[in-house]
Amino acid sequence: MTELIALTREVSASIADCELTHLGRVPIDVELARAQHQAYEEALAEGGCTVVRVAAAPDLPDAVFVEDAAVVFDQVAVIMRPGAASRRAETASVAEVLACCREIRVIEAPATIDGGDVLAAGRDVYVGVSSRTNRAGADQMRMMLEPYGYAVHAISVTGCLHLKSAVTALADDTLLVNGQWVARDRFASFALVDVDSREPSAANIVRAGGLLVYPDAFPRTRERIERAGFQVRSVNVSEIAKAEGAVTCCSLIFNGGVGSRLQFLRRHAAISANDSRHR
Repeated sequence: MTELIALTREVSASIADCELTHLGRVPIDVELARAQHQAYEEALAEGGCTVVRVAAAPDLPDAVFVEDAAVVFDQVAVIMRPGAASRRAETASVAEVLACCREIRVIEAPATIDGGDVLAAGRDVYVGVSSRTNRAGADQMRMMLEPYGYAVHAISVTGCLHLKSAVTALADDTLLVNGQWVARDRFASFALVDVDSREPSAANIVRAGGLLVYPDAFPRTRERIERAGFQVRSVNVSEIAKAEGAVTCCSLIFNGGVGSRLQFLRRHAAISANDSRHR
């Protein structure tokens, strides 16, 4: 029996020095952010995920946003080359853990790509061309994934940080979208739920097994999601949002394989964390 893994990493003590593109810098309460992140992990577990933490990275301000380091498919894990040079050191430790259960492919220069710009819905994979992801990144994803039967589509993103700031999957056939930041007509084969116009940042939701985990900051859009027939679990991620983070950013969720693989993942993560504490 396969098990659903949610790979996470704790909030770094240095998160106040995070990369920012669309927001002004404001104070971040690290302890509150960590408490919110723990509650987020508990919501992932409630949905049926086994949470596995990558070793802490206190000197990497954005390290909690593990989604940007890799994208995991059933056949392969693709290690990203983040658009912000300061974030490229985040990927090696994530790749080390994923190598326990996937063949690893690596995005190479001059390509740049953040995992937050990659949306998988069924066999369709959309790659957002943004301030962090370039066309070369989209092209390399296409070359890596098309042999496995995925259709890879490059799509322009404006007004927000990542593609998944503008659109995420409620199900394989249904998307949550802000049509001001990404072209709705690119998703003609999907059912679409539009965010409330008063909540432009509300298009980011994460599928965690049987639950959709969603920020509590967007009650109007949540009502729309629930009216469409989906079960939503709200979490408070106010401090993480100050770092331009959202709920998809804080985990990599994938089928982990049989129980023995999961045990190896846990052991590897524990060893890495122990090594980190002794550096």
